[in-house]
Amino acid sequence: MKSRFFLASALLLAGCQITNTTNTVEEQTNTTNKNEEASVQVPAASVQEETTQPVAIEKVIVATPQDQDDVWKRITMQLTADIPENKRVKYYRNWYLRYPGHLKTVAGRAEPFLYYITEEIEKRNLPLELALLPIVESSFDQFAYSHGRAAGLWQIIPDTGRRFGLEQNWWYDGRRDVVESTQAALDLLEYLNRKFDGDWLHALAAYNTGEGRVFRAIRKNKAAGKPTDFWSLDLPKETSGYVPKLLAVADVIKNQKKYGIAIPAIPNEPAVELVKPGTQMDLAMAASYAGMKLKDLQNLNPAYNHWATSPDGPNHLLLPIDKVDHFNSQFASNGRQGMKVVRYKVKSGDTLSVLAQKHKTTTKQIQRANNMSGSNIRVGRHILIPVAMQDGESISAQLAARTQKSHGSGYRTTYVVKSGDSLWTIARSEKVSIDQITKWNGLSKNKPLRIGQKLTLWKNSTTGGVIRTVYYKVRSGDNLSAIAQRYKVKVSDLVKWNQISGQKYLKPGQKLKLYVDVTKVSV
Repeated sequence: MKSRFFLASALLLAGCQITNTTNTVEEQTNTTNKNEEASVQVPAASVQEETTQPVAIEKVIVATPQDQDDVWKRITMQLTADIPENKRVKYYRNWYLRYPGHLKTVAGRAEPFLYYITEEIEKRNLPLELALLPIVESSFDQFAYSHGRAAGLWQIIPDTGRRFGLEQNWWYDGRRDVVESTQAALDLLEYLNRKFDGDWLHALAAYNTGEGRVFRAIRKNKAAGKPTDFWSLDLPKETSGYVPKLLAVADVIKNQKKYGIAIPAIPNEPAVELVKPGTQMDLAMAASYAGMKLKDLQNLNPAYNHWATSPDGPNHLLLPIDKVDHFNSQFASNGRQGMKVVRYKVKSGDTLSVLAQKHKTTTKQIQRANNMSGSNIRVGRHILIPVAMQDGESISAQLAARTQKSHGSGYRTTYVVKSGDSLWTIARSEKVSIDQITKWNGLSKNKPLRIGQKLTLWKNSTTGGVIRTVYYKVRSGDNLSAIAQRYKVKVSDLVKWNQISGQKYLKPGQKLKLYVDVTKVSV
């Protein structure tokens, strides 16, 4: 399903391919001019011999996009969008060219997933520009999270995720599931393309800001007698830059030589395969079966918020393609066991909720393991409790340490020196070392601090998880408590991060910085 927008370029590309696949080469046997013919005597036998000699037929084989070694090349051979020369596209093109390291980082993140995404787009006969959309949406960060609560590679908001079949609960967030979210995002894009009569620029704008807002902008222009193409619409600033950014990145990737940049190649072959154990899986146990590191398994399966897959499903796993056989054989030889269960003797004061919290699981999980319909337990009786193969806190802490690289070793805060402060008191109150403070700020231990001096501190998540920086714009009626509750953070942290302890009220339009654990905001 191609749109009017891509049609002309698509036909041009098809024409080029037809020209390049000519099967015969016609040879010109006489290259002399008329004067030369008059003065040269050619024996008749020679002419006869030359004219009867068979002409060699040369077959020209043209590699298809699917035959390429590099999946980027596979994509760029199928890019058909016209790239307009306007200020918005030029701005983003210049940005990508000014920071070529960004696309190298993106390529590293995209390597396990780009082949799969490209295949799915081709199956649906959609524009290959859509394979580049996660660059614009999330920079291919599978843990990306926005101020609007959009999550995952495709930055899907909660309501849209549920509308397109993505489950979101304590255990699992389908918006971060690479396979499920890709299907949902492509379903949404196809739906929007139909709604806007095949106009992909309108569909992409609607993907960013919502179809209602784009329809209102179109109606407004129609009423004023103005053009209704994307470039003429009055849309939010973010959306007005969203489509040009996609076109700019497509132009840069397609014309790397022209712009003097090199993006790391990604093999044009499957990198991962989906396995379906059919039972809840402890992620550490699954990693052991596959013969890989837990952190690498979690990186491929970012949808799971805790130490195991969801008890009610989905419980599928993306594994490196060369690990699948090892996983299947180990899983089978261990009796298809997916969880570690301990036998626990109930003590006085125990409740299912207390035990669930203690063992980092849920009441429902314990009930399921013991075929219980209620919540009553008796002192002295034994019950089965599913527990993590490794300590749940250390697992999330490992993941946090690895995925917070963009924030240094954790997330950055600013500390304002007060009267009576010293390096020692600040280090103790902020739970960092004096050496760290001096290194982060280029200070000498012997140099006194000044009141009002700002110090940069890098802090680790105290609860593990995956931390992402979110910038929130205060709206009318907002308060610190409501914002903190929405993003599952503490009011005291919100105050500290933004140095607003002295302010009584928030102001609409004010920007707040939050450090959000994306594994806790799924529901």
